Amino acid sequence: MAQIVQYYDFIVIGGGSGGSGAARRAASWFGAKTLLVEHGRSGGTCVNVGCVPKKMTWNFASVAEALKDSVYYGYDTSPNIPFNFAKFKRMRDASIKGLNGAYERNWSREKIDLVHGTATLTNPREIEVEVEGGQKSYYSAPHILIATGGYPVMPKNTPGWEHGISSDGFFDIEELPKRMAFVGAGYIAVELAGVMNAIGVEVHMFIRHSTFLRNFDPMVQETLTRRYEEAGVMIHKNHKGLKEVVKKKDGKGPEKVLNLVGVDGDELEVNELLWAIGRSPEIEKLNIGKLGIKQNNKGHIAVDQYQNTSVHGIYAIGDVTGQAELTPVAIAAGRSLSNRLFGTNHPAGGPHLATAKLDYHNIPTVVFAHPEVGVVGLTEPQAIKQYGQENVKTYHTKFTAMFYEFHPPEEKKKQPTEYKIVCQGPDEKIVGLHIIGLGSSEMMQGFGVAVKMGATKKDFDSTVAIHPTSAEELVTMK
Repeated sequence: MAQIVQYYDFIVIGGGSGGSGAARRAASWFGAKTLLVEHGRSGGTCVNVGCVPKKMTWNFASVAEALKDSVYYGYDTSPNIPFNFAKFKRMRDASIKGLNGAYERNWSREKIDLVHGTATLTNPREIEVEVEGGQKSYYSAPHILIATGGYPVMPKNTPGWEHGISSDGFFDIEELPKRMAFVGAGYIAVELAGVMNAIGVEVHMFIRHSTFLRNFDPMVQETLTRRYEEAGVMIHKNHKGLKEVVKKKDGKGPEKVLNLVGVDGDELEVNELLWAIGRSPEIEKLNIGKLGIKQNNKGHIAVDQYQNTSVHGIYAIGDVTGQAELTPVAIAAGRSLSNRLFGTNHPAGGPHLATAKLDYHNIPTVVFAHPEVGVVGLTEPQAIKQYGQENVKTYHTKFTAMFYEFHPPEEKKKQPTEYKIVCQGPDEKIVGLHIIGLGSSEMMQGFGVAVKMGATKKDFDSTVAIHPTSAEELVTMK
């Protein structure tokens, strides 16, 4: 019997932030008949095991820090206020479940058809979707978007790797370990290690170099690494890696015992181990090789500036492309793509959308570390490489935020606020801005607009400061 094929204007594979953004723009703005296929929980990585639960957990840890700080303001706060992490986890899970439902209600309201299943490309215009139970359905569209995201890499050549967890598994923790190890030096390791340290877990970080966040400006690397050490995080620098993980005792929280054996023979017993050694594109079941969809040297789907893959009518956005792996980037790229595909000849759009695309330059981002880090543009070394040493000038300041005015000197030293402005050319156009300290995450959104608009140092200088704030240092820096 011939297979039944259902036809659409637009098929989106992946119901995360990027896929949802593209589908909703196509369907609700331009009336495209849209199908969305998702094999996991609606909302993707960001909603379920990424940005959203991470920020909630960061907030939880920030409350713990605020309670410790309160004594310096005259509050008679106990140094060991009990907390219920399991209760917090249940509240967090319930909130995420609500977001899953909100995504699906939005899709339904905007007449987007949702299919829960695993999609495979059968040809450039058709997909096969296998649902639970093995039943298969077939769908066709002139435009197919791959927005499947990525997944955490695990070191499967290391004996006992499976006794550790990934960042996904971090959000399953209900009973806190007494001692936890993190392998990795990127923002995921830094954020999650900072959270655990702030709520009283003994934290060990294993990094290959002397600082973490190696893609960030040296100021950020050095200051934040030092801050973590001063806060009690034990950083195993220039570590050559683990050669074996031995499970000595099964269980949850403090009951689980792992012995980490280093390449050099060093050993450490911990209650939990988290691998944060990178992420790979979620493409295994898509069948992209058979269709001739090209990949870059890291395995991500190769796209041009308009998110086109090497196969006409197939597009890709978000983490699966390896382009600035951030949720708002995927959303913006998805919306721009739908504007171009469906808005160019639609009354709600217009011909100006024929060249719609996302500009990947000067994308602001934040690391929810302790303290926060905000970044937009080039690091100082990148600016020097691009423009030449003689054409780059930097401005730098380091101080203690007013919030810590009543802290004793030894505590003040542990609370750095440090800013750097990277300028280029005789007009001192700002090509990089790097801030670390209390409030940096909220601050960076506004300053990101200024840098995106091409602000110069003179523009910053001519802006009247808001006093007293940490942010005023950015417009008064000499």
